[in-house]
Amino acid sequence: MKQLSLFQEENTDPRRPVTTGWNLWHGCTKASAGCLHCYMYRRDEAIGKDPSVVAKTDSFDLPVKVLKAGKYKGLYRIPRGSHFYTCFSSDFFHKDADEWREEAWDMMRERSDCTFFMITKRPERIAEHLPSDWRNAFGHVTIAVTCEDQAMADKRLPVYLSLPLFNHSVMVEPMLSAVNLRPFLEKYRRDDGSPVLTHVSAGGESGPGARVCDYAWVEDLHSQCVEYGLSFYYHQTGARLIKDGKLFNIPRPLQHAQAHKAGLDIS
Repeated sequence: MKQLSLFQEENTDPRRPVTTGWNLWHGCTKASAGCLHCYMYRRDEAIGKDPSVVAKTDSFDLPVKVLKAGKYKGLYRIPRGSHFYTCFSSDFFHKDADEWREEAWDMMRERSDCTFFMITKRPERIAEHLPSDWRNAFGHVTIAVTCEDQAMADKRLPVYLSLPLFNHSVMVEPMLSAVNLRPFLEKYRRDDGSPVLTHVSAGGESGPGARVCDYAWVEDLHSQCVEYGLSFYYHQTGARLIKDGKLFNIPRPLQHAQAHKAGLDIS
């Protein structure tokens, strides 16, 4: 019989971890200026579907689905160590999904062998809708917030940075104005004096009617992250980027690559 070292768990699933989307419900209502050209709205309206209707999807129980046949029968369909991008065709904290959220937390609790990442525009709803054992059982879940302009940073960050989350991450996308995070980095600190906020990502707007992003805004945000020791990710340029006073129209396939070439990322 194979012997295991003390406290070592036998790995019966040698499959490689994956990164996958988990859209457990679909549909949303627009919350702020960043939602104006929502890609989900655009796609749904193109096929005659009402994007404002929030409904469970066939993928609702994806994390806990098991294989019913084959060599790994009985194991989770999604292997341990996998990463779930959660609820990217809705908002996890949308009020119309309140009746399903507890079951969603149950699945994430069960799959503590994976990581989950979600973004919300509704930080004011987070506190009342965290599971009772949040502090003890959900260190593998990251809840990020979007602040597409200074107005939304001023509105959302005082709420978001006060929450008992394990990681605080801000997505400035689509970036519609310069965003000054310094007041929040100074005010919201951990016991060791470091900022509560640890990661910032930025990106311009893509798709039809995309609004302009000024590269100077991105550079300033990057400088703030350098100053305060935060990680930074320049996600994409967007379709219309102003740089050195000139407007560039950037095709969708090049937007990620061009952002990467800027060399602003900080790990």
